[in-house]
Amino acid sequence: MSAMENGVPRIGASLKEDARVLETKSASGHEVREAMDDFLSAFEDFKQANDERLGEIERKMSADPLTDDKVDRIDRALDRQKKMVDELALSLSRPEMGGEGVTLDPARREHKQAFHAYVRQGETGELRALEGKALSAQSDPDGGYLVPAETERMIERIVSEASPIRAIAGVRQIGSASYKKPFTTGGPQTGWVGETDARPQSAAPQLAELEFPAMELYAMPAATSTLLDDAAVNIDQWLAEEVQTAFAEQEGKAFVTGDGVKKPRGLMSYDTVDDAAWEWGKLGTVSTGNAGAFPASNPADKLIDLIYAVKAGYRANGRFVMNRATQSIIRKFKDMDGNYLWQPSLAAGAPPTLLNYPVTEAEDMPDVAEDATAIAFGDFKRGYLIVDRLGVRVLRDPYSAKPYVLFYTTKRVGGGVQNFEAIKLMKFGA
Repeated sequence: MSAMENGVPRIGASLKEDARVLETKSASGHEVREAMDDFLSAFEDFKQANDERLGEIERKMSADPLTDDKVDRIDRALDRQKKMVDELALSLSRPEMGGEGVTLDPARREHKQAFHAYVRQGETGELRALEGKALSAQSDPDGGYLVPAETERMIERIVSEASPIRAIAGVRQIGSASYKKPFTTGGPQTGWVGETDARPQSAAPQLAELEFPAMELYAMPAATSTLLDDAAVNIDQWLAEEVQTAFAEQEGKAFVTGDGVKKPRGLMSYDTVDDAAWEWGKLGTVSTGNAGAFPASNPADKLIDLIYAVKAGYRANGRFVMNRATQSIIRKFKDMDGNYLWQPSLAAGAPPTLLNYPVTEAEDMPDVAEDATAIAFGDFKRGYLIVDRLGVRVLRDPYSAKPYVLFYTTKRVGGGVQNFEAIKLMKFGA
């Protein structure tokens, strides 16, 4: 990965050694199983240590500091082990480019060869001719050239796997600058009538419109001439892997905290209101009743309240979204029978569950603090929409950071809440 840092391209961290063939690290099934076994073993250690802590609180009204420290250390180790399992499972599930036996049609093969010539040698003639022949409105040498469709799909697949909100939200591809979605502010006009009954006149629906503009997101990977000259390097795969982290990190942050100015509008940017007074255009909240914390007794009751604040139609596909620190707090909760509410998945790559609902870890969600909305619950596929404008562009720049070649890579993406009923937030306040 390479991006801009204080306006200066980050070169060294993103480059492979000269004359070194690009390698893709791939996990084996055995490695994933071993990591998963270690993770489940760590969770058993965590439960044992936390049970010890709870026993001390019950007997002495407080836990021994050494026990608290032990629980915290195991909890942090559990987070690291879970991250390792997820990364290994992701690596195992990701096919190498060109390894799927796909035969390209002549036009696509020609475009791919022309694109490779542009990336490796800066040759633009073939690409200009092809895009001109196609009468492409997307043809713009100053803005770069479209990557082959296969490369674009690979970038989107990798980013989707690495971006937590994208993985659970609704996604729509568009060919224009924005997507507009009409909705009725008073709900649809419906009712029951007999086959021959006169249809009652209904009031004209009050229509409003949500707009989701696609904003430009960029990354700027860098390469040495040696890497570009090496015929063994898979250029498509190199480009996809170089931009994936930059795109995923920027998207992940924008989908949570973005203000909608030159970026998507994030979940946390919308006005909130107590769910009892909910209205369209705002996200309903369920309060913990305790500033900056869960209630001291029966904290799980508030999680149940949050679940049932969501209508049944959305609850069926509901999931929790929170960051790692919040998950660490909840991991210690038990029900009245002494069972832990948070449970690890038994399958590598699958999310843990909380009260039998999956948990998505999004690090850009706020920490637990006074009046923070640190936990979201709902049907994100119906509640939050991501729009992708078709086409990923690359502009080759061999001049700005000699002897390196920069590749200004752009895509257009937008996002925002599309259904304010489908998602509710937990507010840590009175």
